Amino acid sequence: MTLKETPSLADRVGVDLPPVAERVPHEPLVVDLAARGRQIGKPGGQIDTLIGRSRDVRLINVWGYARLVGYDEELELRPDILKDFIEEDGRVFTLVLRKGHKWSDGHPFTSEDIRFWYEDVALNDELQPSGLPQFMLAGGQPPLFEVIDETTVRFSWDEPNPLFKPELAKSRPPFIYRPAHYLKQYHARYGDMEKIGKLAEAKKLRSWAALFNKMDDMYDARNPDLPSLQPWVRLADDSERRFVLHRNPYYHRVDKAGQQLPYVDSVVMTVADGKIIPAKTQAGEADLQARNIGFSDITILKQGEKAGRFDTYLWPISKGSQISLLPNLTVADPVWRKVMQDTRFRHALSLGIDRVMINKVLYLGFGTAGNDTVLSRSPLFRPEYRDMYAGFDPDRANELLDEMGLTERRGDGVRLLPDGRPLEIIVEATGESQEELDALELVGETWREIGVKLFPKPSQRDIMRERALSGLMVMAVWSGFENGIPTSEMTPEDFVPVRGDFLSWARWGNWYETDGQTGEKPEWAPAVRLIELYEAWLASTSHEERTEIWHEILRIHAQETIHIGLVSEVRQPVVVKNLGNVPEEGIYGWDPGAHFGIHRMDEFYRK
Repeated sequence: MTLKETPSLADRVGVDLPPVAERVPHEPLVVDLAARGRQIGKPGGQIDTLIGRSRDVRLINVWGYARLVGYDEELELRPDILKDFIEEDGRVFTLVLRKGHKWSDGHPFTSEDIRFWYEDVALNDELQPSGLPQFMLAGGQPPLFEVIDETTVRFSWDEPNPLFKPELAKSRPPFIYRPAHYLKQYHARYGDMEKIGKLAEAKKLRSWAALFNKMDDMYDARNPDLPSLQPWVRLADDSERRFVLHRNPYYHRVDKAGQQLPYVDSVVMTVADGKIIPAKTQAGEADLQARNIGFSDITILKQGEKAGRFDTYLWPISKGSQISLLPNLTVADPVWRKVMQDTRFRHALSLGIDRVMINKVLYLGFGTAGNDTVLSRSPLFRPEYRDMYAGFDPDRANELLDEMGLTERRGDGVRLLPDGRPLEIIVEATGESQEELDALELVGETWREIGVKLFPKPSQRDIMRERALSGLMVMAVWSGFENGIPTSEMTPEDFVPVRGDFLSWARWGNWYETDGQTGEKPEWAPAVRLIELYEAWLASTSHEERTEIWHEILRIHAQETIHIGLVSEVRQPVVVKNLGNVPEEGIYGWDPGAHFGIHRMDEFYRK
């Protein structure tokens, strides 16, 4: 293949840049656009987009989605930055870098950058006082780390570690590599401590570790001096309202015509009040926009397409449900706990919701009525997971509540709990989403038919989590499972009680997370089984074994109605102005997905 010089960089060749053949790796990642129905693009131009706050500049490292391994649009993990990823018995992982790969400043990217991260950052108590992250442990033990040669390293565990590989592909990856040549100057082991001390003092930081962590900014894009492997990099720290991210001249991907990616020279992110971003988008001020616009903006965007000269694509959102009701199975009140843990009660609440009506009223029928579970795009999808106990059947719901003995009612038809209190459910919400409050109003209308009264209670995220942990919360409304399109190779962590920040079982999750130091040991049989399955997944060694575990987890959720999802696959408007290779039908989500990342934003080009 003959490589072609990028026009916007041609004048710099021989001045501050070598020619393209010396900038890309010896074996670059050659993308086959035609195989995916895309066009060879032309380099140049910029993409304008709007962000609601200056910290959102970090999204450039999400959307760019250069990862050691990354998901393709079929949800398969492929080497990306890496030339190869070799896995043996689910325990031994050999990472092979691309010879000649360079950081954005032209310095070689080698195994030393991974060694530096592991030995000098991850294992340094001052930099990482909490120790190695969970994905770096198997059976509670760290790996054996080996540098094989300049482009090869190996991590080996005695037990399987299925968390390791998918963690590398996340929207916010762990960056198990660092530009050692740059960061060593701030590290106590390598740098001049007198200089480090003066720098820390100048930045009003108390220690070398605080200074190092500030400069070690792989995700947030706040340090323009930090070399990167992403397609676009920040080169100047001159504004908090308008960020210009420039092409990385050493980026490792090329097309079959020999053109180095990304096609677009720069991405310009302009900060605007989130409330007016839909109007500014309609006015044609963005070339690519999904952030800060939502389903309710589709009509006005469609109306503005001609004047703004843009198109509005509607991508399904990849959450398990757009909105989900979360009964707190660890509520402290003994009466409420007994009621909440009774499967018939959760089935009744689910059967008492007219999801088809909610879909029509809130989403014009574009969504899919059903449970909070995996979506049809997931290889784990089965219709019964979505449909079980999710039809509108108030007669059956009333029968189930009667079977529970909740037959007494007060004058207005509201049932009474076993201790005589009215069956009034306070559903706590963040107060950030009018859509959620509108949905609760619709749910409350049909719950009245089964003798249940719903009271929405706007709150705040942190307060809700505290109330869930203390057992004071009875029910919450939240978005559904973040990853509605998992494969069996992705962790089922969200579906099991192993984290204290999940509102449906915070006390159980806290107990697991703290090794029994705080929280509450689960005794509810389905929760016990879910934890057993999660630990079996952590010890699994084959795709078939992980698939079987996932299906049992999903069956338990469907049979028990642990989350009460409403509508899924709601559409996210994606405004596209004069850009090629943006798919009309994509998926929009965080993990997996990275918003635009899974669709390879570096392949988008100006028409």
